[in-house]
Amino acid sequence: MSLRKLRALVLGGPEQPPNLYTTLTASGVPVASADCRTCPNPCDEGHADYPRRFSVDMESTMLGTVKPFRRQILISTGRSDWDRDITDTHGSLAALISQTQPPNVPDPPPPISITMDEKIVPPIPGVFTSSDSTRLSILNGSHKSTSADEHETVLVLPDFTMVVGVPATLEGARELWRTALDSRLPRMGLTGETSSFQTWILPYSCVIMLCSHKRRDNRCAIAAPKLEHAFIQCLERKGWSADTQLEHIVEPPLELFSGTAEEKERYITDELKARTSAKKALILRNSHMGGHKYAGNCIIYTPQGSSVWYGRVSTHEVESIVTHTIEDGLVLPPLLRGGMDLSRPGCPTLHDW
Repeated sequence: MSLRKLRALVLGGPEQPPNLYTTLTASGVPVASADCRTCPNPCDEGHADYPRRFSVDMESTMLGTVKPFRRQILISTGRSDWDRDITDTHGSLAALISQTQPPNVPDPPPPISITMDEKIVPPIPGVFTSSDSTRLSILNGSHKSTSADEHETVLVLPDFTMVVGVPATLEGARELWRTALDSRLPRMGLTGETSSFQTWILPYSCVIMLCSHKRRDNRCAIAAPKLEHAFIQCLERKGWSADTQLEHIVEPPLELFSGTAEEKERYITDELKARTSAKKALILRNSHMGGHKYAGNCIIYTPQGSSVWYGRVSTHEVESIVTHTIEDGLVLPPLLRGGMDLSRPGCPTLHDW
């Protein structure tokens, strides 16, 4: 057994790269210095443990195991497990969107260094901006569609929107790409154009995504329900509401907004800012997102547009994630795999604009 693994077993967590906290701080990432685990080890607070044979890679470095992307979508299926490769499922919206995408354009090489407060600092592997890539990440989600005509409901992130009424047809996939997914589109897409879809801002303070894809790796199927239960318990204990299905929205969709483009942009920004303090969370299970050896895998999206990817998450870390990341807007370095728009120079938290 290596010294790193022995240390992980004794201290209850993996050894981190040296000066990780300092490195993240120097790059403008708001971080918490608190422990990731809030309960004793062994636990005496009743948190559900994973089975004894639940093997997780506690040795390799997780930071940098997230590939940059421009947008990530979750397609409604009402399920928590899917075919091994969701874009190979014939007739599915995931497959049709995959066919609609133009050929992949290689992302530009990562910068050798970045300037932060007039200081040159190295970029952080796995930490990227939404403009660093044109790639679309296609995932299936456990949510049921809110569409009355049995068409799909697609969550578009980091836009923080739900697009309702997308048919699983090639025409539907093309229209969704044109109005919401094309990497050249600004945030919120083309909601000012005439469309057969309806788009709403998600009515939540955060979206918590938990990989549950059993046909890819059974560990995620084991971890997801335990983590979901722990998140719900912790959030409700803190006065939050936690949904596992989408709320039906009664307000008019963005397509029906009456006003100038500037007024619409201001309205969207104000609505997103208001979401931060709403104390409402959406928890969804999703298909393969990489890194199964680091199960449980968790992604947290905020209305501001950041995404935080955590790995090696157990029920023992949930309270710290809720307190420090979801409520306080701070990243927990020992759990970090990467994320989008985490570098926020001059902002004390991820919730600041």
